Amino acid sequence: MKKLIWKLLAFTLLAIILSACAAPKYNYQPEKVEISEPPIGSTNIAYVGDSMLRQGKYIEHDTILLRQSADIGWAYTAMPGYYLKQGSNEKAEFYYPSGGSESGQVTKAALADPWKCLQAYKEEQKLCVITVFNALVCKSNVNFERLKHHGTRSDSFQQTLIYSGKFGEKINIGYREFSNSTARPAFNNDVEYDLRQSKIIGYKGAKIEIIEATNELIKYRVIRNFNKAKI
Repeated sequence: MKKLIWKLLAFTLLAIILSACAAPKYNYQPEKVEISEPPIGSTNIAYVGDSMLRQGKYIEHDTILLRQSADIGWAYTAMPGYYLKQGSNEKAEFYYPSGGSESGQVTKAALADPWKCLQAYKEEQKLCVITVFNALVCKSNVNFERLKHHGTRSDSFQQTLIYSGKFGEKINIGYREFSNSTARPAFNNDVEYDLRQSKIIGYKGAKIEIIEATNELIKYRVIRNFNKAKI
């Protein structure tokens, strides 16, 4: 028992000696991106089941993606998945698991200090764990990628029109809403338009001119996109 205690103390002392101190920064704000496509005035073709018109906004977050697990020091393992950027300094960036089904996570040995974030160096493939005591435990040559990741925060929202086919002189258009990447069934609708009455159709402020429609595809010109929804 005494030998085990001394070994643990030796490991702890060694980790302290080899580790630097680091205080993470929390100075990053993800970018809010608005989408409105296709462009006003453009002529486009959509096949049955395709989106004809799309408008909304989402959060684009800087991330790192680990495709395989990485053992960091003797006590920590960064598991595969996405880690969201929290901040940066002149040499490194700081990340935390994104949450959700695609998230990475950090596991630790039973007697290791709790961790609070990951640190990734800007100029090399070096990944570190920062503990609650601001100790830094690192590993070089870690295979991670820097990517943009679409977030699912409460202010992400999307409206879309979908082509559902033609029956005689009538076409069916589906309207769908998504909030936080989740469909809002109460706001969904399927609308039928008679092209003998007008080649211009509209829904929730969106307006398009139908040039050609078949059971396979629709060719159309965008006159106006959706009114901005209040959610």
